[in-house]
Amino acid sequence: MSAFNTLINSEKPVLVDFFATWCGPCQMLAPVLKQVKEHLGERVSILKIDVDKNQQIAAQYQVRGVPTLLLFQNGKQLWRQSGVLSKDELIAIIEEKSH
Repeated sequence: MSAFNTLINSEKPVLVDFFATWCGPCQMLAPVLKQVKEHLGERVSILKIDVDKNQQIAAQYQVRGVPTLLLFQNGKQLWRQSGVLSKDELIAIIEEKSH
């Protein structure tokens, strides 16, 4: 099992941010993710995946644009969206989708 699969196969929800260093919206999303982590603390893991350095994982999840966010729990994909969301939107989604 890959390290990525080990990380998303957690009982704790894992929010994966597929990003690129050259992507403006990705840079806007970074502080939002930090605020989400500060708000939810240990209730969520946030994993950042650079699509340029991890093309195989990006291809596996058919990431076509960045930023793309995926929410996993116990290895299952619960939610997916591309683009920038607000802190409150992300917190609501994580709390609604995860058990």
